Amino acid sequence: MTAASIMDPNPVVLKPTNVISTAAKYIMENRYRNLPVVDDNGCYMGIFGVNCLLRLVLPKAAIMEKGLDSVSFMHESLADLHNRLREVEEQPMTLWMNTEVETVSPDHPLVETLLILYRTKTSIPVVEPGTCKLLGMISYWDAGRQILSA
Repeated sequence: MTAASIMDPNPVVLKPTNVISTAAKYIMENRYRNLPVVDDNGCYMGIFGVNCLLRLVLPKAAIMEKGLDSVSFMHESLADLHNRLREVEEQPMTLWMNTEVETVSPDHPLVETLLILYRTKTSIPVVEPGTCKLLGMISYWDAGRQILSA
């Protein structure tokens, strides 16, 4: 068995022209954790999801390398966090997407793919070998659905 046996071959995708507000609205309305970003040629570019949104609203000192270990002294309201998001909502979401997500090929061994899913705690893009073409996505739900129906 391979990664292709559990992937969703028709994932919902974001385009690099989407701004943060559009991507955020779509993610929140549909309860997606992560969505792949692909260009007009279907080339995989990265992932944008709820962790990207959290990174946008957290204080910079908390997320920077060698930043604060604790922010318990900060007392911000939901309105403060919302305002921080509004400051960047018209920026291209490609500025904030995660480009370091591990990808697999469709013929990647199934158990190894599941181990990557477990370790990375994020959906896995399935990319055509030798190209950047997104062939599908593997989420916890895709894996669970396929295992339970076997």
